[in-house]
Amino acid sequence: MSTFRMTRRAALTGLGATLATPSLLRAQSSDAFPADEAPIEDEVTVRRNISSFQQQDWRDHFDELGVGCILADISSRALHYWGGDGETYRLFPSSVPMSEELTRRGYSEIVRKRENPSWTPTASMRERDPSLPTRIEGGVPGNPLGTRAMYLTWPAYLVHGTHDTRKIGRQSSSGCIGLYNEHVEELYDLVQVGTKIRLL
Repeated sequence: MSTFRMTRRAALTGLGATLATPSLLRAQSSDAFPADEAPIEDEVTVRRNISSFQQQDWRDHFDELGVGCILADISSRALHYWGGDGETYRLFPSSVPMSEELTRRGYSEIVRKRENPSWTPTASMRERDPSLPTRIEGGVPGNPLGTRAMYLTWPAYLVHGTHDTRKIGRQSSSGCIGLYNEHVEELYDLVQVGTKIRLL
């Protein structure tokens, strides 16, 4: 007379087979692979992310590379950087202005750079939100400029980092272009004063 001994391995194997049976049956059924389905190349593309990056070429925006060029594409919420060497290229997701009236478009250039910049809200920011402090020193985690800032010829417009990572990919700034801190640190090391920038 044989005795059946239930081991833990046997129990787990049996349980796995039981759970897998409906999946196996569905995979073998005809409705899992419909015969009348259109080829994938004939399907209409579903664009799930309206802020998806768009490919850009520096020649479409600048006459020359100079020491480098930056394109802040507000529509696709991306920042493109081309180095003056003609080889270096970087693409970063960015935050963009909250509204069209806060958005400035056109050409500028990087006039100065700061590590751990201090932040002073503009008068219009304080008017919109009177609870804002008059100043936040650099290196403080709550500083809206993050760990690096690059200033444009336009007063109060910057490319900077942010500690609030929820802002990236969104309309969330008061006019600036924001990047993840690790991305702005990488860009900061590449960008020279005099780099041309276009906000598109």
